[in-house]
Amino acid sequence: AAAEEDDDNDIDLFGSDDEEEDQEAAKVREERLRQYAEKKAKKPGLIAKSSILLDVKPWDDETDMAKMEECVRSIHMDGLVWGASKLVPVGYGIKKLQIQCVVEDDKVGTDILEEEITKFEDYVQSVDIAAFNKI
Repeated sequence: AAAEEDDDNDIDLFGSDDEEEDQEAAKVREERLRQYAEKKAKKPGLIAKSSILLDVKPWDDETDMAKMEECVRSIHMDGLVWGASKLVPVGYGIKKLQIQCVVEDDKVGTDILEEEITKFEDYVQSVDIAAFNKI
């Protein structure tokens, strides 16, 4: 029985005894992997973007909302695009500015954006994120 087991071990059903073929296959595989890596490196990566809806709140009902919107839109950053805006009534004659923007996640963060908007202290009381969606 031991002799039969030795005979079974000698039989290679897949023909992997040829070391030359294994080396050639390895070279072909390495070449293909290198070509794939080069091809992948040439492709531009997917840019992660987010759509943000901001609520910009004024100090009172006497705040010039047109000037406040002009100040907010004057913020320019690489990866920031301003969209539509509207005035939404809050109460007691006070309205807040609701403004849409699209940002590239790697370039513009919400903290930086809020900080830049609140620098207009004469017009802006606070900034809140009303909606945040990945694109």
